[in-house]
Parts: sequence; structure tokens; C-alpha cells
Amino acid sequence: MAITGGRVIDPAQGIDRVADVLISNGKIEEVTESSSGTAPEGYEVLDASGKIVSPGFVDLHTHLRDPGQEWKETIVTGTRAAAHGGFTTISAMPNTDPVQDSAAVVDDVMRRSAADGVVRVLPIGAISIGQKGKQLAPMGELADSGVIGFSDDGNPVSDANLMRQALSYSAELGLPIINHAEDKKIGAGGVMSAGAVATRLGLAGVPAEAETVMVARDLHLADLTKARVHIPHISTVGSLVALQSAKECGVDVTAEVTPHHLTLNDEWVFGLKGEVPDTIGSEAYDTNTKVNPPLRSRADVEAVIDALGEGLIDIIATDHAPHADTDKVCTYNEAAHGINVLETAFSSVFQLVDPGKLSIVRLIESLTAGPAKILRKDLGSLKKGFSADVAIIDPGSKWVVDPTLFESKSVNSPLAGLELEGRVVTTIYQGETVFDLSPVAEAGAKQ
Repeated sequence: MAITGGRVIDPAQGIDRVADVLISNGKIEEVTESSSGTAPEGYEVLDASGKIVSPGFVDLHTHLRDPGQEWKETIVTGTRAAAHGGFTTISAMPNTDPVQDSAAVVDDVMRRSAADGVVRVLPIGAISIGQKGKQLAPMGELADSGVIGFSDDGNPVSDANLMRQALSYSAELGLPIINHAEDKKIGAGGVMSAGAVATRLGLAGVPAEAETVMVARDLHLADLTKARVHIPHISTVGSLVALQSAKECGVDVTAEVTPHHLTLNDEWVFGLKGEVPDTIGSEAYDTNTKVNPPLRSRADVEAVIDALGEGLIDIIATDHAPHADTDKVCTYNEAAHGINVLETAFSSVFQLVDPGKLSIVRLIESLTAGPAKILRKDLGSLKKGFSADVAIIDPGSKWVVDPTLFESKSVNSPLAGLELEGRVVTTIYQGETVFDLSPVAEAGAKQ
């Protein structure tokens, strides 16, 4: 296959030029110095003129709900959703039923992902047995099974000594701890970010300090144990201050931010796509905006955008959290936390490029080379010999988000009805096209 005429952006190699990408036997063969508009004899041609050619995206935070909650998502639907969003590698969080706290469960997820998934699935093991925060999971066994890190996800490890032990063991295994950054006691009863919006809507608020306190604790423990720690879905100014200090002190820490914490704020709970109404109407209390950590203030959003652009925040990760309709068609207090993200992730954050808040190169780096570096795997690049994982993006494509058309089983997106510009139109995994929105390929073309 020859992908010709596109603007190739591969931050891992410092490439940003119009060039051709040659693929052979499922591997990257070459990124040419320029585009000739032709291809070697026998190559299928994909004309990417006017488009961006990027390494396939890598997500470090995906909820597949499989096994145990297949009515929300499955490996099949989740990986198809990933392909539609340009992701060729996703990392499956362990909050399944049963929990991914044993080699048997991890092996099952990996086996079925290889057989049924259309993109690569990397499992994350639990920190504690059953994610209950009482006893460490068999971390060595999980590492041997192929997990890429350890997390109890939405059940943060509240016991500081257990977290210290987990970090110590993970340091020996060379894998990161990914602890959900929340002190549940500080945020107890809260359903959205504390502030003026919560007060006006009469909803219990979660102080930003619920996140910041846990982030600070884990950073100190990582410094003590000399372990790798990865901060998921960072969202507050206070957490960024702690992160900056830790990095300056040499703590082995990386951090991620979600597309929704980059682009939405707590005013979206009013149900008017970020507009603030004079009076509260029936569209308010949009349960699709309920997520953990909650959508923050405008100041927090601007801070995390700046932190991502500057590299203080290392990567973007989706925290794709699909839910059934019944989990969201209810009161705000009763609604489940989570937003469906895989299929809108790139497009939503791309809206920050034109205003100059984020460069396109940094955006792609945060979805490719950045997460691959954290994984320490040969992914997220178009280097010769790497797996031919490619995302082709049409920066001028305008589309209206319609969750009913998602590949995901779930439709819980606050972006429904919003027009976005910039879209992944083709995804290639290991040299095979797994998603193609537009006819960019000259079907059967040979030169």
C-alpha cells in the first residue's frame, strides 16, 4: 500500500512534510522525503492529498466493559469505535466483572481481543484484589500476563500504605501505577464540580481539592519508592501545581488529560452546550455531562490546555466510558459517571487548533508518540519496521455528532448535535484498512 500526497506528521521522528508512506507486509516500509504522486509497481494507492497522515492513535484509558457489562460495550464494539476515532491501540481498564486481577481474566481478555477486536487491546491489571483496596493483586503474575500497568480505576486506593507497597512492587516490575486521583471522603456526596454552577443548580459539589490531595499524596509516595506513576484525567489547577513541582524534583511521573476536560466546562451541565441561561429550563441537568472527575471551571480548562501545550501534561487519553440508556435517563444525582469518547476524541480537541490554543503537531504527539513512550512499546510512529498503524485525517471535514450512528453500543455523549470540524476518515491497523469513511482509496488501483 502507498499512501500518497498527504501531510505526514510523525512527532516521534520530527516529520512534518508532504510525503508518501509505503507499507508492506503489515509494516511501515518508508516515509519518503517528498511525494512523487506515484507508487512502486504492485502497490495499492490511497490518495491522501489535502489530508493529514498520522500514526494510529494510542489510548491509555479505555473502558470496554467486557467481561461482565456487555450491554454497555464489548471488545467488538469498543474496538470498532476506536477504529472510527483513529485509535489503533487501546488500553483496557480492569473494572470488569470479574475484575482483571488474575492472569486467567487477563488472558481471556487478550485472547478474545486478538480474535474479535479490529485494533490492538492492551490490558491494565488491578492494583488490589477485586479493586477493593484491601490486598494487593498478584502483580508479578499480572505483569507476566502482559498488563501494561496497574489501576483500581474508579476505586482509588485510599490506604496510603497499600499504595506505597503497590508502588514498590511496580518499581521492580518496571510498570506504572495509574491511581484514580480522588479522595472520596473529601468529595463525598458531590455529583459535579463545586462552584457557582453547582450552587445555582442545587447540586452537591466536589471540591477540586478532592483530586489535588490524592495527586499530591501519590507523587510523594512515588518519590519515596522511586516508582513510575501515571496521573489519569488530571483536571485542576492545584493538581498541575503539584505535578510541576514533582517533575522539577525528578519524580518519575506522567499525566494525561481527557478530551472533555480540555473542551468542556461545568457550564455544560446547564444543557445548552456551554451557554449560561438566564433561567433554568428543562434542558438543564444534562446527565451526559456527569463524569468523574467532574467537568471543571473555565479557569481549570484553560490551565489544562496550556499545560498540555507546554508538555507539563504528557498525553491525551479518552477515559471512554460507555453506559446504557438507563444509566443516564434519570436524575443527575442518580446518573452514572462517564462520557462516550473514542469516536469524538480527535475532532473535539481539534477545535483548539484553529484558535491557536494547541498546535496540530502537539495534538498528534499527545495521541501517538507520547502514550507510546509511556508504554515503552514500538507504537505511535511511522518508523521503518513498526506496525503499519495509520490514521488519515481530513482537517476540513465538517460533521454533526450523532451518537445513534456510533459503532459503540452506547450513546452517552454531551456533544450530540454539535458540528465539529476535522475528522479521521481512514484507519489502518497492521496494514489493513479497518475504517474508511470516504473513498480515499483508488479501489484496486495498481501502478
